[in-house]
Amino acid sequence: MENNFSHIYFLGIGGIGMSALAYYYHHNSYKVAGYDKFQSKNCIRLENQGINIHYSDDINNIPVEFKNPNKCLIVLTPAIPTDSKELSYFRNNKFKILKRSEILGLISKDKETIAIAGTHGKTSVSTISAWIMSNGKESCNAFLGGISKNFMSNVLINRKSKFAVVEADEFDKSFLTLKPSTALITSIEADHLDIYKNLETLNSSFIEFTQNIKQYGTLILHNSIDKNAFYNTTKSIKILNYGINKPQCDFNLTNINYKNNACYFDIIYPKGKINNIKYDIGGNHNLENALAATATAVLNNIPDKVIAKSLESFKGVIRRFDICVKRDDFIYIDDYAHHPSEIRAFLNAVKTLYPNRRISAIFQPHLYSRTKDFYKEFGKSLSLCDELVLLPIYPAREKPIDGINSELILKHTDTEIKSICKKNNIINYLRNHKPELLVTMGAGDIDQFVEPIIKEFKI
Repeated sequence: MENNFSHIYFLGIGGIGMSALAYYYHHNSYKVAGYDKFQSKNCIRLENQGINIHYSDDINNIPVEFKNPNKCLIVLTPAIPTDSKELSYFRNNKFKILKRSEILGLISKDKETIAIAGTHGKTSVSTISAWIMSNGKESCNAFLGGISKNFMSNVLINRKSKFAVVEADEFDKSFLTLKPSTALITSIEADHLDIYKNLETLNSSFIEFTQNIKQYGTLILHNSIDKNAFYNTTKSIKILNYGINKPQCDFNLTNINYKNNACYFDIIYPKGKINNIKYDIGGNHNLENALAATATAVLNNIPDKVIAKSLESFKGVIRRFDICVKRDDFIYIDDYAHHPSEIRAFLNAVKTLYPNRRISAIFQPHLYSRTKDFYKEFGKSLSLCDELVLLPIYPAREKPIDGINSELILKHTDTEIKSICKKNNIINYLRNHKPELLVTMGAGDIDQFVEPIIKEFKI
């Protein structure tokens, strides 16, 4: 760590990316503490490791030993408001303050970093990649945007391994701090328009991300992304692509067969083929995630047998097509989907696996700006369900925008049975309506209802 800091204080320590970094530095013998607005499960996990966390924005709660700017580094998440009292204190007293992304860049710069980027799917792909790599001879380090069910963690630490699997987040241009050896882009679609303004600016940022790939490294693209957009600026790297039933792609997943509640398929790649891979998570977007992770593993010399066994034993990611309850008369699946394309892919996957079930969906819109940009698209995607309940918009870092609310989405859905429900009425609503297949979706605090819903319906 630069400047020989011995203490690290995290503003927004409970965030999925921040908590991984906090655990990493605590594990590496730094003194770690932090603030967050809520005591999330991530915070509880860190507290159980002995990390001091408080939940009110008050400089008096900062431990004394973290108030020395010569010894303490401050790590900041973009979710912290600019008028935060603690942030103002650290700025006024000339503490070194780095963004979460900058810290991740420092950690991974000397590693053979596998960076997973894209508008959709990067958490799943990075988690599958980390699981496969962890079963190789060298294992890996990993910093994930979700809780892996195999690791039951969002971070994997292996000091001896040269590999690091990193989720490369485009929000706030965070991924530009990374210098990967292998980079993969799952998709490029309009999102975070509060940051990028338009798709053209977003595309430029992804191209800039690929310019940071180390010389003679590799870029892997989903088949929907035009390779030609990257050739002029990345002459020293190899560019490959992947797709389902796309024989023209370098990595092609084919021969899909569903049986006994599992999916089987083959993967063909340059100079190789892996036959009859068993994978328990269905739906084309989930198969694409498995294919993408396979591509990163093949390019980093993981044997075919290890890849096949790892995919078969992959348990999934919490809040990514997360089957929480499965009974003959009731199924409950939770997912992080918060963009219209993600919702459409998720609901289509549910329909593929359970074609004869009536789907009841609860969705919490995330951000006023995203709702403003995509309310029509949200309405169209959510029309795939049979019954829809919308929660009020989760604002996160944003102030309300006049006229932008959940009602706007509701008006643009074709679902016949639809309503808006306050969060404190959700359990009562479900008791009265008794769904046969329930899904919850969103990136806000809707995850707080997962355990109560499981408790209500699990026998």
